[in-house]
Amino acid sequence: MTPTLRYLPGGLAFVDIETTGGPAQRESITEIGIVQVDEGGVREWSTLVRPEARIPDYIQRLTGIDDAMVADAPRFADIADEVFDRLDGRLFIAHNARFDHGHLRAAFRRAGLDIRPQVLCTVKLSRRLFADHRRHSLDHLIERQGLVVADRHRALGDAHLLWQFWQKIHERFPPGRIEAAVRELIGHPSLPPHLDPEQIAELPDTPGVYLFYGERSAESAPPGAADAPAAGAAGTAMDPLDTGRARARTSTSGSERSAAPRDLPLYIGKSTRLRSRVLSHFAADHSSDRELSLSQQVRRIEWIETAGEIGALLKEAELVKRLQPTHNRQLRRNRELCAWRLATDMVGDWRLELVQAADLDFGRRDDLYGFFRTRREATNRLRALARDHALCPPLLGLEKPPQGARCFDFQLKRCRGACHGGESPQAHALRLIEALHALKVEHWAWPGPIGLREGEAIHIVDGWRWLGTATDERMLAELLDSGRPAFDLDIYKILVKAAKRLPVVRL
Repeated sequence: MTPTLRYLPGGLAFVDIETTGGPAQRESITEIGIVQVDEGGVREWSTLVRPEARIPDYIQRLTGIDDAMVADAPRFADIADEVFDRLDGRLFIAHNARFDHGHLRAAFRRAGLDIRPQVLCTVKLSRRLFADHRRHSLDHLIERQGLVVADRHRALGDAHLLWQFWQKIHERFPPGRIEAAVRELIGHPSLPPHLDPEQIAELPDTPGVYLFYGERSAESAPPGAADAPAAGAAGTAMDPLDTGRARARTSTSGSERSAAPRDLPLYIGKSTRLRSRVLSHFAADHSSDRELSLSQQVRRIEWIETAGEIGALLKEAELVKRLQPTHNRQLRRNRELCAWRLATDMVGDWRLELVQAADLDFGRRDDLYGFFRTRREATNRLRALARDHALCPPLLGLEKPPQGARCFDFQLKRCRGACHGGESPQAHALRLIEALHALKVEHWAWPGPIGLREGEAIHIVDGWRWLGTATDERMLAELLDSGRPAFDLDIYKILVKAAKRLPVVRL
């Protein structure tokens, strides 16, 4: 009997696919190779597949499959039933199986079929059986196990290498050892192949921030990173994460461990239930390009527990800006932050001026309207207000004043004539103030810093700036002495809402 088939009565399917490099949500498969193994013997099958897009040159060089080879090949929909029959009821075995299974399952769905095989990843199986080795790519398996290469980077050739690997491990380990490993792995099919399951087991289901790390190439590792000291920063008295040297801690006051300097921040998220949220990333990788990409790249997970949702939001905003993870699209630093300031000129008429965040204490002023990430965004918003409220663009500084004539907007009946005396300056100013009301920046109502209590923690805030979070008197004193950070729009938005929800502590 073929090794271990006594507990896998449906048989085995060693699978490999080649693609254009495109996402699973598009027709990007170019070749499928399957080695079927059961009590009836071993059968090999492969086919080219015509994708919807051309094959990039670097993929052609890697696989040897070019556009001419697939020009007359069938679409996946044409062979879906045959592929389904070859996989149905069998243990689906692939190297980095989430990739192959994710692409095939998405292709089956487009063809109106739903296949849900048990999936075994040979990367994970190799890690489980050869824990003393760090590398488990197919090339490393070929070298260590002495696998015979016939057609590398072609689907059937790579599928056959997996069948060889299966036979090699049965020559080396007793059947019971392999059976136990396989049963455990197919019982946890949703974890990325390079991720240590122990990290998931340790994750608490409490509020906090989680960080996905990949592996930075040796060339891009920051020089001297391994020797860099951990720097304190706003967030905690000793910041748990500083740039290039991530630190994880499993509780608010628990121990910390330094990340390797070659760790590459991939994604930072927050949740009120850390473990459930992290697992949700990996449960849906075949339906989202980003989740599939994350699952392929993630090597390690770190997390920081917080007192609640507000603490998680604040920490996420800080860390995304500081570590700049590759998969986060929001919460990036913005150095052009500006607002409209309503002031009076020498004769007492109201006028608007655009001011930069770096020039004013934004949190403590009562004459600012709207936060904008660029001057262009601010100008466009003011133009929209002028149009919606029939305000005069020249009086707002959006256009040059006409020489003794009516402005162009008045001619279009979009201005009430303040430019030429048809409306008094006072009436125009009152309508301007009314139009700006919805953009009014929240005024800081306290004379100094305050605390926002969330559970056992206190978020220290001054002028809508987050100094950090304290859990004891020492941390509180250190944060109050640390100085205020620069004004941050995302932090401001979080704190304005938090101040209406959480108890305020006068400091």
